[in-house]
Amino acid sequence: MRTRHLLTRHLLALLLLTIPGVPAQGLPELGEPSQAAFTPSQERLLGRSIMREARRDPTYYDDAEVTDYISRVGNRLAARGSDVRQEFEFFMMRDPQINAFALPGGFIGVHTGLIMAAQSESEMAGVVAHEISHVTQRHIARMINNQQSNQWLEIAALALAILAARSNSQVAEAAAAIGPALAVQQQLNFSRDFEREADRIGLQLLEKAGFDPQGMGQFFERLQRATRIYEGGAPSYLRTHPVTFERIADMQNRAQELRYRQVPDSMDFHLVRAKMKAAFDAPRDAVAYYRDSLAEKRYLSEGGARYGLTAALLRTREVPAAWKEFSALNALVKGNPMVDTLGCRIRLAGGDPEAFKCFRIALQAHPGYRALIYEYTEALLQSRQAEAAMKIVDSALASYPDDHRLYLLQARAYALLNRRLAVHRSQAEAYARMGSTGAAIEQLQIGLKAGDGDYYQLSAAEARLRQLRVQDAEERKDSARKK
Repeated sequence: MRTRHLLTRHLLALLLLTIPGVPAQGLPELGEPSQAAFTPSQERLLGRSIMREARRDPTYYDDAEVTDYISRVGNRLAARGSDVRQEFEFFMMRDPQINAFALPGGFIGVHTGLIMAAQSESEMAGVVAHEISHVTQRHIARMINNQQSNQWLEIAALALAILAARSNSQVAEAAAAIGPALAVQQQLNFSRDFEREADRIGLQLLEKAGFDPQGMGQFFERLQRATRIYEGGAPSYLRTHPVTFERIADMQNRAQELRYRQVPDSMDFHLVRAKMKAAFDAPRDAVAYYRDSLAEKRYLSEGGARYGLTAALLRTREVPAAWKEFSALNALVKGNPMVDTLGCRIRLAGGDPEAFKCFRIALQAHPGYRALIYEYTEALLQSRQAEAAMKIVDSALASYPDDHRLYLLQARAYALLNRRLAVHRSQAEAYARMGSTGAAIEQLQIGLKAGDGDYYQLSAAEARLRQLRVQDAEERKDSARKK
């Protein structure tokens, strides 16, 4: 099982964008995205298939608040690009290594280690901007088209083996088992043009989005210096994105040509970092760390440190102490959805009868904030208030029709109401949005045999089943055509 997860992780690494192709001779500064054989729709299809595996990986970090934060930063950057037609989806991997990667079709993964290692929000945003640029310039498509082969899944498998061997010796055998791997290795060494292009465009996105463009060069320079002290060699980001002194100097020179601005970090940047440390460290270690930080005034943000201590105390089930620290936090940071949600969590953990009221008031203040929606709905389901939970979910689906977690919550509400067809329809919609069309079809087939549902509900389920079967057939046909 462990080997499978390693291979899954390094399938993501394939498309880390060091994927590299033959030397990109004569690339203009902004590049000319390829419109050759490997089309944007094919990229999206490949990206969706990889994401199906990524979501099954135990390190896929499906935290609503952290994902919401990185998505806001990513979309803020992507909106400044010249091609806004590209869809992006940002997701997190729970991994202490400093890394980020771009997959085909606009899927961008960020390791939790990157956010924790960044000393400013602009540093972190610089790495995300770099990955966005790999996508907008269609570097994967350009690499594959340069190979003059339409067997792109085969190419992907070869690149996977090499990258897996590079970053983890446990799977080095995968590379050795593939005969043409040496040829791919030589191709992997020719990624500098793509990396420089992503640097240049990423800097422009960073500046246009209102971040400090100096952040990108500062972060890469610090990683470069870190290679001398890392026991296992370079940080993983440098192994997959080779950074030269020439590239760093180029970033710094270009950043100096841009208008200087002093950009403060957002409060959410500090809260997200504190949340992750409080969640990942041993609970009592996290409590001690934040207590010491506050006592010695050793923090980048007092609000972040107080949030971290409150969250850590909640993990140790010291609810009165958590509430006391929350009061200090709430006086310092007002009107923030992460803080308000934490307050409701504390009330709920302490059995406070005002907890549901807290969620209602917080949702009124922050409508559409998904962490609140999920946790309020979960609390209602736990107390078997199915109808109230259904109202929350139905309202949220009007704003987020592609949110698979909302459909899973909806299915649980229907289960409490003993509406079996509706349960399976909701589960089918969740699977469809997770890219598992076959599983969605199976759920609808089970639901249609459940024996409940009126004429209109049955007709709607049958129509959706036909639609999904057509989609499944098209996906299978497209996949077969590429083999």
